[in-house]
Amino acid sequence: MNSIIKKIIFSIALVIFTAGLAIAADSLVIKGSTTVLPITQAALESYMKANKGVQISLSGGGSGEGIKALIDKTADIGNSSREIKKEEIELAAVKGIKPVAHVIAYDALIPIVNPRNKVKGLSTDQLSLIYQGKITNWKEVGGDDLKIIVISRDSSSGTFESWDHFVMKKAKVTPRAQMLASSGAVVTAVGNNRYAISYVGMGYVNKSVKALEVNGVAASAQTALSKQYPFSRELYMYTNGEPKGEVARFIAFLKSAAGQGIVKKEGFVPIRK
Repeated sequence: MNSIIKKIIFSIALVIFTAGLAIAADSLVIKGSTTVLPITQAALESYMKANKGVQISLSGGGSGEGIKALIDKTADIGNSSREIKKEEIELAAVKGIKPVAHVIAYDALIPIVNPRNKVKGLSTDQLSLIYQGKITNWKEVGGDDLKIIVISRDSSSGTFESWDHFVMKKAKVTPRAQMLASSGAVVTAVGNNRYAISYVGMGYVNKSVKALEVNGVAASAQTALSKQYPFSRELYMYTNGEPKGEVARFIAFLKSAAGQGIVKKEGFVPIRK
């Protein structure tokens, strides 16, 4: 199994359950956002060392899948890189679920290109036109005479929803865009394609890709917290009501100094100093 797959699905202890059945009382099941995944993965590793015998299952799938799993009672925690939608809250109420949001980190949604691309930054309008398919060549935005390959997250992704909120403003993404299922897959695709552009949470930016400035501002912990960077957002864990038992203990750990140290180490912005 390669490292990208491990980023998408990581299990510390195998928990077997059937959709529609109640989750075992001594288990902790977490599903959802691939942006939040590396934070959760690293936190679980540390948490399990200090809490022997706790059964935990972690998987990605996107923010929409995480919230759906919470509503369907197949997860204790739904990870999300966006706020829960009104229609999701309404569906949850029908099923007797009361979603409660827990902000566990801050993030910046960053446009990325191949390191060989000489473009250093784009405006929000330029990004929108690229993703609508109205700007199709890098020379139109100060780059080389090369066709732009648009890569996007799939529609179940909270990162896709955030991009729509910040950039697209309900405009349609070009049908020529490649839709990928995880942030790890996006980074790999852009790193291997000189023509490509996409976007990821700040914890996924590495040396294989180049982060672009937006409206002349580079993403950093400082600009994300101050909201000077225009695509700043919160990262969430959703629970059914106020958390209890193992769920409460894990979220408390993640919000602790040790847990927030993990958030920082994974490249995201802690909610506490």
